[in-house]
Amino acid sequence: MSIATLIIAHAPLASALRQCVMHVFPAAEEDVAALDVLSEDSTEQSLEKARALIRALGDRQTLIFTDVFGATPCNISQKLVDGTDVKLIAGVNLPMLLRTITYRHESLELLAARAMAGGQQGVMQVAVTAPQNQAPRKHDQDHRDHQQ
Repeated sequence: MSIATLIIAHAPLASALRQCVMHVFPAAEEDVAALDVLSEDSTEQSLEKARALIRALGDRQTLIFTDVFGATPCNISQKLVDGTDVKLIAGVNLPMLLRTITYRHESLELLAARAMAGGQQGVMQVAVTAPQNQAPRKHDQDHRDHQQ
């Protein structure tokens, strides 16, 4: 049985991330749930919604993702983890979710490690233009750069 994924984040981030995951992995629909924490909902209301989603996922091993450590979605999620077969990761991004769905048939421990690695590896600084497309610098006028 595959591990369930639950995204709990400030509205509308959780639903938006789930939609992105479903775009790539439409067959994983039953494995991924999302809870948008609304500003008008109390913590208790959001917690009850989260518990209902856990039950809807079949009370199976679950990896929960939240957006910001220490914020309401994370605090709600921490209450779900106590005494259950659930792991919690704060700082969700799309690369970590895609990796989670890809490897959802592995153990919960290994899946949590893969998710965090995917999240970290998915964050990088990207050059705006390739070096060969940049204007030559004045001090390089006589020097010809070679493409590699």
